[in-house]
Amino acid sequence: MKKFMNTAETMVAESMEGFVRAHEAFVVFGTGRKCIRRRHLTPGKVALISGGGAGHEPMHIGFVGKGMLDAACFGHIFTSPTPDQIASAIEEADTGAGCLLIIKNYDGDVMNFEMAMEMAADRHRIETVVVSDDIETARTGEGRGRRGVAGTLVVEKIVGAAAEQGLELGELKRIGDRLNGRIRTMGVALGGVTMPQNQRPTFSLNADEMEMGIGIHGEPGHSREHFSSAEAIIRHLCETISADISIQPDTKALLFVNGLGATPPAELYLAYYAAHRFMEERMVHIERALVGTYVTSLDMQGLSVTLALLTDEEIALWDAPVVTAALRWSP
Repeated sequence: MKKFMNTAETMVAESMEGFVRAHEAFVVFGTGRKCIRRRHLTPGKVALISGGGAGHEPMHIGFVGKGMLDAACFGHIFTSPTPDQIASAIEEADTGAGCLLIIKNYDGDVMNFEMAMEMAADRHRIETVVVSDDIETARTGEGRGRRGVAGTLVVEKIVGAAAEQGLELGELKRIGDRLNGRIRTMGVALGGVTMPQNQRPTFSLNADEMEMGIGIHGEPGHSREHFSSAEAIIRHLCETISADISIQPDTKALLFVNGLGATPPAELYLAYYAAHRFMEERMVHIERALVGTYVTSLDMQGLSVTLALLTDEEIALWDAPVVTAALRWSP
């Protein structure tokens, strides 16, 4: 598999250089290129910081800006940023109101963010929200429980808007924790991820197979199943999601269909149409929608469906202005 790169070793650094130069109106590198942060920080606002391995772009660097993150740390491909990077982001982004760390629930991410907190705790007030929206790991009993996947974007946007309005650190944590409990995601793939260092896929499928319940680091799913129609695939994802979360009649929700890197928009919108019909049949009111490629797994041909049950206040925060590389809208 050919890739547009010079070497696997320099791919992440060169990609990050390109990102900052493309969006230099509102982002800059932190000291020593340990993170990417807002060009203009807001004094007295709680700083939101997230991060993870490269290969998931535009998450997280694409969500740095007004209305979302103040800084994002990046590691090598599918590798957590180091505690030193995260501690550096805390030092730079905290303007006096403390920091909220939004962490995807992977063992490496949680461990390194916790170590960074210990390094910075004597100088900064820090709280965390650990996002755990992926239903598959909860069913298999792996690691710390549910992984954090595409639902992380929803938490970062809503909590980011609340931080922009001046809410204090403890309240932002409460908003994030409550919201996390009402988000579920499940993904499917038609092929594995081609890793830059060896240019081989993480798993291979026959023409009539698909992987159900995949992760965003190229992990295979919980089952390899016979490939079927888009309608049947999306219905299976939605049935599994709806069985895993308490949905009351007339519930309001955000429905998010996310591409994992190599799925064209036409297929994502087709999937959204099927998922929307499924939710409507169950009296879920889809108040807001997001369709696109936002939380990727390099070049994986696949998608995920996220359902976030939202209050009116959270819908208003979702609608609040945002100016980042990947998300941008006005009220």
